[in-house]
Amino acid sequence: MSKELFDALNYLSKEKGIDKDLLMEALEAALISAYKKNFKSASNVRVALHEETGKMQVFSRKEIVDEVFDPQEEISIDQAKELDPAYDIGDVVEVEVTPRDFGRIAAQAAKQVVTQRVREAERSVIFSEYQEREDDIMNGIIQRVDPRFVYIDLGKVEAKLAESERMQTETYRVHDRIKVYVTKVESTNKGPQVYVSRTHPGLLKRLFETEVPEIYDGTVEIKSVAREAGDRSKISVFAADAEIDPVGSCVGQRGQRVQTVVDELRGEKIDIVEYSDDPVIYVSNALSPSKVTKVIVEEENKATTVIVPDNQLSLAIGKRGQNARLAAKLTGWKIDIKSESDAKALGIVSDEDLKMPEEKNDAQNLLFEDMDDLFN
Repeated sequence: MSKELFDALNYLSKEKGIDKDLLMEALEAALISAYKKNFKSASNVRVALHEETGKMQVFSRKEIVDEVFDPQEEISIDQAKELDPAYDIGDVVEVEVTPRDFGRIAAQAAKQVVTQRVREAERSVIFSEYQEREDDIMNGIIQRVDPRFVYIDLGKVEAKLAESERMQTETYRVHDRIKVYVTKVESTNKGPQVYVSRTHPGLLKRLFETEVPEIYDGTVEIKSVAREAGDRSKISVFAADAEIDPVGSCVGQRGQRVQTVVDELRGEKIDIVEYSDDPVIYVSNALSPSKVTKVIVEEENKATTVIVPDNQLSLAIGKRGQNARLAAKLTGWKIDIKSESDAKALGIVSDEDLKMPEEKNDAQNLLFEDMDDLFN
């Protein structure tokens, strides 16, 4: 076996990032297979590879017996003692059986097996690389589109974007660049299969991590995301430091940060609200941009009844119930919205209750109004 083969293995190891020991094991397996096939050997064969000299040796492992019945598996005690007087019955001796022309035969037989092992190892490396990118966003280029999938080139693999994971407001054109959220990576016989999404809430979260340094470094935390892809989303954010405005950090100067995310999501409207451990405050914030008069909390059922001014009822509920639905998803609380007049008629609140001073964050209300102006 020439030294050039080992040089080739070293090149493959460096170029493809494949463990050299794995390649050597593949080569040994290929040579053993070639020897057995061409020389009808028994199964107890070992191959020794010497990288420094490029030399290859084949050894047959035989058990030392008093009387030989199978020459391929056994060797007599007399023959064994000729090799080493210390051998005894029951020991295993290795006898070199390297054929003269084995290098040529082995090279031909090993080529296919080594190529296959290299391909498998390469797939394994790629699988590990992309598996680490699960729940992350990646940039890709659309390669082709059919009724079931949009196929996206991510570099070393082609990802699948299923119809159910597409935004209805988007048009997917070949050669367009696109950001996708990696939902799952599977190992298959044909190599790694990557599945991606444009509708997953994680995409919105990762986009904000990219655009908002305070989220990336942990100063501001995204607590929850509720999304109806392509239409409207809500995210709740929190900052442990009272001097940091988490909502303002996400919006950015003149709304630049949130607008970048909106543009990436093709105009999807995004409400950013401040998280609170107090369900009264949290639910009130989540129903922005509507104003809330009162929130009645039922802890045991994790439910709330929200009272809003009569002229705010449709805004609080939203088109086809979207605002209320997203607020409930965001907070994890059931939300039943009533107008002030209906709440009084049902005896839920009194006139005296509605005269209570509102605890509102005027700055945040103005911010919501500014954000809404961005989208309209």
